[in-house]
Amino acid sequence: MDLASQYLDLLELALSDGLHPSNSVLVTVPSVRPNRGARARSWLRYGAAQVLSRKGYELARRLSVSPSFVAEGRYDPAVPFAGETMIGLKRLGNVRACVESVIQDGVPGDLIETGVWRGGCAIFMRGILAAYGVGDRQVWLADSFCGLPEPDTIRYPLDDFSSLHNQLELAVRRQDVEANFRRYGLLDAQVQFLEGWFENTLPSLAGHAWSVIRLDGDLYQSTIEALESLYPGLSLGGYCIVDDFGTYPACRQAVEDYRIKHDIEEPIVDIDGSGAYWRRTARP
Repeated sequence: MDLASQYLDLLELALSDGLHPSNSVLVTVPSVRPNRGARARSWLRYGAAQVLSRKGYELARRLSVSPSFVAEGRYDPAVPFAGETMIGLKRLGNVRACVESVIQDGVPGDLIETGVWRGGCAIFMRGILAAYGVGDRQVWLADSFCGLPEPDTIRYPLDDFSSLHNQLELAVRRQDVEANFRRYGLLDAQVQFLEGWFENTLPSLAGHAWSVIRLDGDLYQSTIEALESLYPGLSLGGYCIVDDFGTYPACRQAVEDYRIKHDIEEPIVDIDGSGAYWRRTARP
């Protein structure tokens, strides 16, 4: 096995907390003020964290992560853990295969993830470029860095299911994501941040060339907005990955609506029951 493969194998495990999946670990619970309507336990946790902080302490939780959760990404964001990504080894493996493919085949364009949480998947993308000495592609991170938007059920009624905007665990600050990149030695000029709601930020990327676009917005709105802004710039031979295609019907419907509207016929390939992807081989 060559050094690049060994490095990427280790990086996969580290980012998904797979280096010690059976060990008990202490994880700091973030102190972020809950949104109006958040669950009672979120407010209790916030209050406890504030009291402890004034006394010089941090609120933490001891837990263990099972190997099967690491492999399949079956994490509950309400249960903190030490990794930088919740997508699991199968979906990380898919990202690796796609990025390695576009490098090998010379497919032009940058890489982007929409909805990055702690940045683990994007860190992995940057690590793959580093492992193969690729210096002419950038990794973009598009996120609000304050959690998911409240569902706009007037324009997007399928998002009526969602209370994800009340999950404080999904709100990770940009500076914390940058710190995660820095800890792995991968924060540099090839990493670009696009901060804000997708409807306001992603249109600014019109005309940009992409080789891999990875969508992790959960909602119909977040998914359709990302597709509308990014997919026209996806190079032939590039990959479109949708993290929650098999998890949230609203996300799946956004993908299917977009594909029908633009006559996209490339087959969708399942990754692990949640994530799915296809390779672009034709233009509409």
